[in-house]
Amino acid sequence: QVQLVESGGGLVQPGGSLRLSCAASGSIFSINAMGWYRQAPGKQREFVARIISGGSTDYADSVEGRFTISRDGAKNTVYLQMNSLKPEDTAVYYCNAGVVVTSRAQYDFWGQGTQVTVSS
Repeated sequence: QVQLVESGGGLVQPGGSLRLSCAASGSIFSINAMGWYRQAPGKQREFVARIISGGSTDYADSVEGRFTISRDGAKNTVYLQMNSLKPEDTAVYYCNAGVVVTSRAQYDFWGQGTQVTVSS
């Protein structure tokens, strides 16, 4: 019904930067919010950042000031610019979207995840 495709993960040294992208496609009427979560090995999935349709943003304390979330509404795409990366940022990053589909029902969708590894 709706697909989220992430890209941009990879291996980076501590202090480096990466930019993640997530494009939503399918039976979309509107998108209420898009965001990112992450899951490190042996840990639960945790919230990273979110941007709602009006443009307001919200960040986890652990990434505030280092990560920036933005959105291209015309492309139904959300970005996560990650700067000053630390080894503890290593995780699989998942895109999430709250979508109103063409039937006007609302659903939560997840991407397949993209690996981010911060290591020297």
